[in-house]
Formats: sequence, structure tokens, C-alpha cells
Amino acid sequence: MTNVTTPATEGRPVPLLDAAGRPYWEATTRGELLVQECPGCGHRQFYPRQICVECGDTPGWLTTAGKGVVHTFSVVRQQGAYPFNQWTPYAVAIVELDEGPRVMGNVIGCEVDEVHIGMRVEVEFVPLNDEASLPFWRPAAG
Repeated sequence: MTNVTTPATEGRPVPLLDAAGRPYWEATTRGELLVQECPGCGHRQFYPRQICVECGDTPGWLTTAGKGVVHTFSVVRQQGAYPFNQWTPYAVAIVELDEGPRVMGNVIGCEVDEVHIGMRVEVEFVPLNDEASLPFWRPAAG
């Protein structure tokens, strides 16, 4: 069992800061979790794209509260690839945000065997470099 409190970022892949995703990654450095919201139809989506997948309009951005529930998860106990093999075991979850979209990330701050579907979590950002921070998920306070 592993209780990761401060996740490592060394060796992690650096995100592509393309036109669609740059606002998202810039917001992470400010401690904000964004999803796209369409001004035409109201659809919310994640990952960032140039168009709304529902109506084709140009999406805007919505700052979320950074809270949600574990929709599903997996505990990685074996991993051959560096640097991930240094961190096993770790939990990877799909988190359904309170605002609707689902995002993926590691769950930290508890034993991997304590992670469960329906668990309330909140985002914690860890700097990756000057242009991006990585969102991790920890059990929500209270």
C-alpha cells in the first residue's frame, strides 16, 4: 500500500501546448481547472478541442470548482516504463467533475486500497514546468 502525499513530476511527459489546449495548461499554473463550455448549446467538454462536439460552435472556458467523484479507477501495481515504475502502486481515476465532464488523474493523499467509486475528491496542482502544472486528485476535506 502506498500513500502518496507529494507526487513526483520528474520524467513525466510534458503536455503539448497547442492552440486548443494552451488556455487549459496556462490555467493550471494559476491553480485553476478549466473545462470547455459551448456558448451556443451549453455543452461542457474535456479534453480541449477547437470545436464543440455537440454543435460545432467555438467553445469557451469554464473555471470549475475542482471537485468531483471517482467514476472509475484502476490501481497500477506493476509498471515497466520509467518513471512510472518508480511510483507503483498508484491509483489512476476518471473523476466526474461536479460541472459534468470527466477527467483523468492520479489519486493521492490516501492508500491506494482506500480509493473507491463515488469517493469525493478535489484537485491539487503540482508544477511540472513554467508552463504547466499537473492535476492530481486527493480525498475531499470533510
